Amino acid sequence: MRIVTLNTNGIRSAASKGLFEWLPKQKVDVLCVQETKAQMADLKEAPLYFPKGWTVRLNSAKKKGYAGVAIYARREPDEVLDSLGVAEFDDEGRYLEFRFGNLSVVSLYLPSGSAGPERQASKDRFLDFFSAVLGLWRQNGREYVVCADWNIAHTEKDLKNWKSNQKNSGFLPHERAWISRAINEHGWIDAHRRLEPEGEGELYTWWSNRGDAWNKNVGWRIDYQLVTPGMAARLRKARVYKDARFSDHAPLIVDYAD
Repeated sequence: MRIVTLNTNGIRSAASKGLFEWLPKQKVDVLCVQETKAQMADLKEAPLYFPKGWTVRLNSAKKKGYAGVAIYARREPDEVLDSLGVAEFDDEGRYLEFRFGNLSVVSLYLPSGSAGPERQASKDRFLDFFSAVLGLWRQNGREYVVCADWNIAHTEKDLKNWKSNQKNSGFLPHERAWISRAINEHGWIDAHRRLEPEGEGELYTWWSNRGDAWNKNVGWRIDYQLVTPGMAARLRKARVYKDARFSDHAPLIVDYAD
């Protein structure tokens, strides 16, 4: 089973760069998208966004051109969930879950705090709330693959210029500690890090549009698949796809045994 996660920074922009020509060639079973920046009405007249043989669901932000998540699946899910139960986050379209039997695949988009104190405060509220959700998910007996733009680089290995970013959103001490608690206390596994514990630059998934960051590989690893132990046991391979660019993020492709 191949699961891909990608922040598209606008699904229409990614489509114009070849995302939907690339997708059928990759033998993908589930694609989780973050930051769609689109409403269903923006896409429904264009069959490109609803390829034959795929089940497609969007959870869009109320604010047009902002946030939003989507899931593309080769198989019809048994159940679709799209509400966390908190208006602040549900109104921004930050969560979507497909359930296939005992497996849940989640597309999740955490708030970014880089726009200023108000957005950092929203991000911190999300972290406070979602920590309990991660705990509950670990206790409910289901297997999970949580595909997300976490907007957090966990360790010094997860970004190029870690020394100069220690006071910046995305690498703040309390954000990094939050990821550590998810792993150490709740028992989630970072799929790519489990497969490549010493990997550095080749694991980056996001590059600023400033300063020629892509060509210099001055990146951040902020897109992870956090998984339950049962799914970790099925891990086979992971890689960041960089042969084409659909966004300022790159697709993270993870293979699991069937």
